[in-house]
Amino acid sequence: MSDNNIKIGVSNKEGQLGFLFSRGGLREGAGRKSIGITKKVSLTLTDDMWERLEKECINNNQSRSQVIRNMIESFYSN
Repeated sequence: MSDNNIKIGVSNKEGQLGFLFSRGGLREGAGRKSIGITKKVSLTLTDDMWERLEKECINNNQSRSQVIRNMIESFYSN
């Protein structure tokens, strides 16, 4: 990226700002597509369970969210 100034623009979505570069810009529908609704939760597990979860993430090259999502979907699909 060059030393040109970066502009900040307002998106069509209420209260969201975005960076504008020489090409592209803020476009409705741009970016990664959503797979659902995001809700933040806090999860308390033992150290052993956290270690097992982390190993599962590493073994499958997935994020914690992906592994937990897979577990929940598997539980409810049966």
